[in-house]
Amino acid sequence: MVKLKKELIKLKNMLSLKEPKGTKDWFPEELNIRQAIFSTWRRVCRRYGFEEYLSPLVESADVYRAKSGEDVGGKELLSFHDLGGRELAIRPEMTPSVTRMVAKIYHSAQKPIKYFSVANFMRNEKPQRGRNREFWQLNCDIFGSDSWRADLEVMQLALDLVLEFKPPKGSFCLALNSRNLLDQMLNLAGADRLSEESKMMVVRTLDKWQKMKKEQLLARLKEAGLKTTGIEIVENFMNSSSLADLAKKIPALKNSLGFGELDKALFMLSKLGYQDLVEFNPAVIRGFDYYNGIVFEMFDKHPANNRAMFGGGRYNGLAEIFGEKNFPAVGFAPGDETFRLFLESWNILPTITYSEKLYFLPLLDKELEFESLALAALLRQEGKDVFMGLELQKMSKALEFANKKNIEMVIIFAQAEKEKGEYKIKNMVTGEEIIKKFKI
Repeated sequence: MVKLKKELIKLKNMLSLKEPKGTKDWFPEELNIRQAIFSTWRRVCRRYGFEEYLSPLVESADVYRAKSGEDVGGKELLSFHDLGGRELAIRPEMTPSVTRMVAKIYHSAQKPIKYFSVANFMRNEKPQRGRNREFWQLNCDIFGSDSWRADLEVMQLALDLVLEFKPPKGSFCLALNSRNLLDQMLNLAGADRLSEESKMMVVRTLDKWQKMKKEQLLARLKEAGLKTTGIEIVENFMNSSSLADLAKKIPALKNSLGFGELDKALFMLSKLGYQDLVEFNPAVIRGFDYYNGIVFEMFDKHPANNRAMFGGGRYNGLAEIFGEKNFPAVGFAPGDETFRLFLESWNILPTITYSEKLYFLPLLDKELEFESLALAALLRQEGKDVFMGLELQKMSKALEFANKKNIEMVIIFAQAEKEKGEYKIKNMVTGEEIIKKFKI
């Protein structure tokens, strides 16, 4: 009985093999897929002249509380105190960090500054399909240009990132909106008479327009201080199917700044060949408080997903949280989980195998230990990737091992090969054998 109790206590005190909630172990097969996605992201970004950077994993917690919104900068923030008593947070997004970095060099740097990064992040949120607590994200930003051409290039880059994977027609679209247009609509609705806090509550409510029930949405708008006529204007805006439809429903917006910038962006993207991939969508609000121009989201149209893969937009006013003069900025950030789901759902997930480059050199004879090691070293010096067998194997077992590991090329080096001063390279797919000279 005592022994049983001890065993139970031992089991209870054992650490779990399961990774922390909201995180994932990536074994080599999965990591290869992710790296293929990341490599493609990097390739397209560099094609546009973007340079890669990286920031620290942690920032002051106040950096995110300032402008990251009530979710990312609030309840989802994972913060802690360091040994000096400073409150830090694991980065939940990159935009504040890269803005801080650019603010340090902005005045002396050549502009525009085009930066990108691929990094991991953490948010204390409920894990669900396409959303983990730890995730990886590509961040692409242009600093120092207030031109509409910067917004256009960022949207082109976002579209080309998806197109690089050769998705089927009709599988995705880029949906555009404008914070300027939104502000002008809210002024018509009477939100200009509200406090900044109440106005922000309206914006955050609109950001949840497709996630909450209508009664809840209207109740929040009323709680924020909008009158019945103002709420009707908001509903007309949010239910518009196109810019033309919006102009009919709210004619006063047709000559506004926001309407004009969206009309131009949609026209230019269409002229550049993206006409079937772009549309106006009033529900694209973006929950971060720092956006102040065109905003956009890339939507996956697969029935199993039917969600935004990623988004971005213009955010000219973020540098002020660091006490710096504001400078123009526009960017976007695809996450690995939603992007992977898109590729998987449309059957275009990269199939990566490094076994095509890998050579397997089994130890076929114990007396040839040194010679086998020397051969492996020689092949590696030639630039080949060599998986060296560490245990003695018979030829049949070695070939079986190579098959199970999907290794295409096997190096055969036994006594018969040594006596002839050679080794063989066997192709496991074609059965072809190539003889190479080797003497030590």
